[in-house]
Amino acid sequence: MRQVDGDAGRLKGEADEPGWEVDPDDDWGVAVVATIGRQLKLRREAKGMRAAEFGVAVGYGEDLVYKIEAGRRIPRLEYLDRADEVLGAGGLLSAMKEDVAKVRYPKKVRDLADSEAKAVELQLYDPLNIHGLLQTPEYARGLLLMRRPAYTEDEVERFIAARVARKVVFERDPAPELSFVLEEWTLRRPLGGKAVLSRQLEHLLVVGQLRNVELQVMPMGREEHAGLAGGIEVLKFADGSAVGRSAAVANGRPVSDPRQLRILELRYGIIRAQALTPRESTAFIEQLLGET
Repeated sequence: MRQVDGDAGRLKGEADEPGWEVDPDDDWGVAVVATIGRQLKLRREAKGMRAAEFGVAVGYGEDLVYKIEAGRRIPRLEYLDRADEVLGAGGLLSAMKEDVAKVRYPKKVRDLADSEAKAVELQLYDPLNIHGLLQTPEYARGLLLMRRPAYTEDEVERFIAARVARKVVFERDPAPELSFVLEEWTLRRPLGGKAVLSRQLEHLLVVGQLRNVELQVMPMGREEHAGLAGGIEVLKFADGSAVGRSAAVANGRPVSDPRQLRILELRYGIIRAQALTPRESTAFIEQLLGET
């Protein structure tokens, strides 16, 4: 399977294009990629082009063209743009890029983003890292590169894109109420370098100024800490329902049972009470920024 390298004029093998397979357990993703593949094939055949001829025109090998049309490979966004131009689709193929981009995100990330997009209140505590909704792309990259076994570069880019996409929660109108508790040590560890950490701290100060956001820092010197059992997420919705998740409850699976939610909210409330106030936390982050 080959793809043209525009700079050198050579044809790449599929080994140069890892990470674009369809997750067979992602029903929605499978359906989207299959639908796009059928559209590509129908338009190519209507144009009277053989797969090999079309592949040369868009810069891909014949085998890869067949796999994309069969719904076994996710097409790159530039593939759709080029196909739209070659087949004279008038923008209809390029318009599919939004769905393709979503398919590239892991299913659990999409599900989380959908829930965040509907929530009117979010209570979030991550004991290990700065929460994903608060991470700058540079900090997220530094964090993802720490993973062992290592992610591929393509996987790193996918996860960064997914985290950036989730940040639309800050742009909603009406805005949801967002509460974060951050561990001091996560604000001190210079993942990706001190310059990356400095920009991350600056970003926290900007986000903390939003009227619907409260950031609180849990100092390392606290002698009491209710969050040692793991992270907590509680999302509340306009209809009065809620969903929560914690490693300490139901093995980390999302829960909506009132009794389990009450446990999560109790723990989160105690953690907030033990942490610095939002005003104190802002001053603390400013102090850390001055030290980096």
